[in-house]
Amino acid sequence: MRNIPYVRDHPQFLTLRILAKDKIELMDDDTLVNVLYIMLRFAVEAHDSLVEHLVMEAWRRVERFDLEMLSKFSSCLGDQQMYISPLMGKIADILNRNLDSVQELRTLSVLMVNISSVISQNFCERLVNKTELLLDTVDHAQFNTSIRIVRFLQKIGYNYYPLLEKCNYVFISNTTHLNLDTLSFILVLYRSLQFNNFPFQVLAREKLSKMIALSHDPACFVKLFVALGPLAGPTEEKQIASVLYKYLHVYKPVELAKITKALIHLHLHNSEFFRILRKFLLSHLRNSVIPNEISMLVRVTAMLPFPHLDESGLSRVESILPQCSLSDLNTFASSLSTWIQHDRSHLDNICQKNIKLLPQLNTYGYQRLQKANNLNVLWEELKYVHGKWFEEELLEETVVTLQRLSDQITYTNVVNLSAFIVKTNYLSAPLLDKIASVTVQHINKIHPLAIHSILLPFSVLNYDPPQRDEFFGVCIQCLNSHLNVFEPHILVFLGFTLALAEYFPEDLIKAIFNIEFLAKLDLQFQYLPPFLNTRIHSRLMEFNRAVCLECPELEIPWFHDHYCQQQQCSKVNDSINAPQQQVYKMLGEILGGPNYAKPSALAPYGYVVDFEYILDKKKKPLPYRHQGVFLDDLPSVYWRPDTPDSRSGLPPGAQRVALEFLDSRAFCKNILHLKGRSAMKKRHLEILGYCVIQIPYLVWNSMELSTKDARMEYLREHMFAEVKS
Repeated sequence: MRNIPYVRDHPQFLTLRILAKDKIELMDDDTLVNVLYIMLRFAVEAHDSLVEHLVMEAWRRVERFDLEMLSKFSSCLGDQQMYISPLMGKIADILNRNLDSVQELRTLSVLMVNISSVISQNFCERLVNKTELLLDTVDHAQFNTSIRIVRFLQKIGYNYYPLLEKCNYVFISNTTHLNLDTLSFILVLYRSLQFNNFPFQVLAREKLSKMIALSHDPACFVKLFVALGPLAGPTEEKQIASVLYKYLHVYKPVELAKITKALIHLHLHNSEFFRILRKFLLSHLRNSVIPNEISMLVRVTAMLPFPHLDESGLSRVESILPQCSLSDLNTFASSLSTWIQHDRSHLDNICQKNIKLLPQLNTYGYQRLQKANNLNVLWEELKYVHGKWFEEELLEETVVTLQRLSDQITYTNVVNLSAFIVKTNYLSAPLLDKIASVTVQHINKIHPLAIHSILLPFSVLNYDPPQRDEFFGVCIQCLNSHLNVFEPHILVFLGFTLALAEYFPEDLIKAIFNIEFLAKLDLQFQYLPPFLNTRIHSRLMEFNRAVCLECPELEIPWFHDHYCQQQQCSKVNDSINAPQQQVYKMLGEILGGPNYAKPSALAPYGYVVDFEYILDKKKKPLPYRHQGVFLDDLPSVYWRPDTPDSRSGLPPGAQRVALEFLDSRAFCKNILHLKGRSAMKKRHLEILGYCVIQIPYLVWNSMELSTKDARMEYLREHMFAEVKS
């Protein structure tokens, strides 16, 4: 590589190129492709006369190339960024016609990466199946081949778990090949495919951490920093952040963007460093003409403590809007919102720019949705779209578009569509019914690791498809047959997701609630990020609670008393907020005094009820003896639903009532339909002997209940009418 400039610029090399150009027609096929390959290795420009003539001659001969020669020629075209050229399409067609006879995986993997932009979905599936078949027959030492396979899956946007798992096994089995370049590249591919493998993450963290002290080259360090950032612990964070000062001025825009995201992930607090970083980002933004790069720079600038753009930056954004994807448009809208929230005074001078920019974002967004005709292409634009602008301006139109393209929903993209529905909290019965139908029809083609993502929208949004039992039945059957392939924390998520939908597979329950499994889970906590650990703990507790309450015959012990007490410890002595205080006073007036209702009441199994009160058998309120709530009062044992008075000595026939005020989080985005978590809480409280009254926020804050008298009347009507005598 050090000799390339010397050779390329040498006068005799120019003479050789002229001679080669005159002899092209006399070259055999192998020589022709090799000369082209060598020219590009010497960084000869694609528009050079020799390169152009070599490509044209190779095009004329391409039908007679063998597979290895075709592979090398496709790499030459890739080097010239000809991924979507007619010639690359011709190579794809040749491979398509001869795929059944291919037996060499290394060569095939090169071709797959190069032709990935010009092939149909059907051809993609054939390539995946062929690759999976060949991978079972080759030596696991083919490390680079496995990387190319994962890269192909990433380029076509298909997180096909069987292939990913086999390639991952190759990576873990060949640790000597895992240097900085390969580790960083694999991690980028895995994140893009949303493929998380715990053993590989542990291995990557250990190897990358050892490289910190050895990294002195700026280009190498940015790879190390970006790769290790999401995996790093406190020790690694301090080491790596201190080195960045040296190298900021030499980094390219994409490297600065990666650094910024990694720094935000690490929660670095250094205002001077961020000012310097922002200066470099804005400098690159003013000089860029590439829409994706401008979007990237705007997005990461908005993450900084000083997120706004100047007028020249806004003008640069406005100039490229017609070329932008939905993801880019969402980036600009979110950034505008961030700038306004951060510093309104700063925007006085460019207020007109902002007013002009927002309607344009809406217009271009609608246009892209209305022109969309390919579901998989649309998903690539929607994958990272989120936020207030999208939800308010484009979400409904997006769902209409997805419904229009629903005939393109297949077993390969149901996971993507399910993720979108969960992310947007939008209940679309036609889309969910189609997902359920495709899943039932093609369950044998869907990998077990994808089942959780498919189940999630049905459980979270509390929606039953027409074929509910068949849909959940085939999914549970698939899971039960492959419980050993799941990481411990994924099994916990699966159990809770099924419990939301009132399904409790006994095999899954027994796989989770045993000493060996819980020990594995504890070990995993050491390597997972804190936010994920918190979420896993919470889901395990909720699943434990659901099993104890809804499947007492399984005799699974309740072992989260201490955890629930810890969660309540910081909340017990908090004063109730103003809206709660107003409701509490109303309840006191209705029931006969403040000692007749208890705010933020602690119920068994860690539940907290907004307001609790007790009615006797004649529906007359009973007072509490005291209003103090202490940790010792937290019920720690299971009390049976047929004797609710056993908890606190209630008179015979008395009824404990839970009054819950449900905010927008309890309902779907588009309709007042109760979501799974709130439905589960109501179900569990009723099992525990409560009468549960749920008041939606839309009703409580409606014009009909805008006065205190109207609200008092509404409470009187519901507080007593819904309680059984």
